[in-house]
Amino acid sequence: MFSHRHHRSKFVPLFIFLLSLSTPAIIQGAEKSGASDWTTAFIQVAKQNIPAVVHIEVIQRQEFSNPLFPFENDPFFRRFFQNPRTPKKYKRELKGLGSGMIIDAQGHILTNYHVIGGATTIEVQLSDGRRFAAKVVGTDPKTDLAVIRIAADGRLPFVAFGDSDKVEVGQWVIAIGHPRGLDQTVTQGIISAKHRRGITEPNSYQDFLQTDAAINPGSSGGPLLNLKGEVIGVNAAIASESGGFEGIGFTIPSNMALFVSKSLIASGKVKRSWLGVQVQDLTPARAQSLRSGTAKGALVAEVVHGGPADKGGLKKNDVVIFFHGKETPDSSAFLNEVIQTPVGKDVKITVLREGKKLDLAIKTEGPESSQKFMEASLKDRLGAEVRPLKPQEASHYGLDENRGVAIQWLDKNSPLKKAGFEVGDIILSVERHPVEGVEGFVRLVSSLKARTRVALLALDYRTGRVGTLSIVLIR
Repeated sequence: MFSHRHHRSKFVPLFIFLLSLSTPAIIQGAEKSGASDWTTAFIQVAKQNIPAVVHIEVIQRQEFSNPLFPFENDPFFRRFFQNPRTPKKYKRELKGLGSGMIIDAQGHILTNYHVIGGATTIEVQLSDGRRFAAKVVGTDPKTDLAVIRIAADGRLPFVAFGDSDKVEVGQWVIAIGHPRGLDQTVTQGIISAKHRRGITEPNSYQDFLQTDAAINPGSSGGPLLNLKGEVIGVNAAIASESGGFEGIGFTIPSNMALFVSKSLIASGKVKRSWLGVQVQDLTPARAQSLRSGTAKGALVAEVVHGGPADKGGLKKNDVVIFFHGKETPDSSAFLNEVIQTPVGKDVKITVLREGKKLDLAIKTEGPESSQKFMEASLKDRLGAEVRPLKPQEASHYGLDENRGVAIQWLDKNSPLKKAGFEVGDIILSVERHPVEGVEGFVRLVSSLKARTRVALLALDYRTGRVGTLSIVLIR
């Protein structure tokens, strides 16, 4: 399936590092923190929260095929396979470190998905030194969040959550974690920016807060706190040239984390609302051309025909300025409000259309409806259908179950078919962006312009070889 071409990657000066560690007013809110003097606020926040921050150690055991095994009948390689010591499969063990926070007295722990995803065993160490085996309650790769649980005697300390929507740029914050295995490390800084998107994956549900509080590999899953001792974020990634902290850290807002964790504890998964609309930020130039009178709001770029938004009357080039009575400053805020709205709820959306305000009533729909439209979109653009990886497939190729999608059906005129893909092959990334399940794959493909050339990293299901193939989207 793959040619023997070599692909040279471009040097990118700034890298995003997920922070699990593995081998392969100036003092806003201080007066309300309970501190008699704001200078002791940091001390009190640390004392209050360190007992609820845990150290997570994971082990991932993988089994993968010998890359020479497909050539065992080749005369040149045959002599290697006559040696009984030459295995058909190899096994390896990966170890990783991360952080987490206890969120209730029942032992539920919130952390990042990339800390525990694919782990064979998970062990949690509390601040008092006790160790417990942990079980996965649920994971959500789309927001890079996960909940695990330990069974411990007695009541456990746990964190309290604050409202991340009320966080202000310049506000003092405190981070607690286990960077590079250094337990109970406390650092301080400020909120540097809000609404950072596309940090780890384009068009994702992530809407990061940016901070200069020092966080390093091993800090993933640890809390970012305000001076009242409330969690306002889950530390997740850094931007760095060296791999160490350089003043740019990213944390998942607490409102999103709380919504996801409650859903995972309740059902083991997150059921999100869907409107069938693509939005983007409104530029000043675009605002002027649309006569919106403001650069705030979410510009509707596309509306899925027959979807909830279409049925409710939303149109392309509308500017959403209020969602259910709450102001919509940008596209990130709009998307986050949508996914945290209960499925089947009637919501009021206020838009600007040709300079005039208009109120629309739209009923949200669930993931089943979304899946149907996504599959139709994928068939239309790629002439293909895909499915999640089966556990045995992921194990055989040494992949995480949520990484990649397998091709289930191909039209004879599909650009994938013409490029040499076959049913069963696994697509791992699109334009160097990792594929996180079927929905993630569809989002990546949907974000690309029509009839553009796209590079796909894929795995040949027959040989296990990985290579890059180029295709041109149908539309």
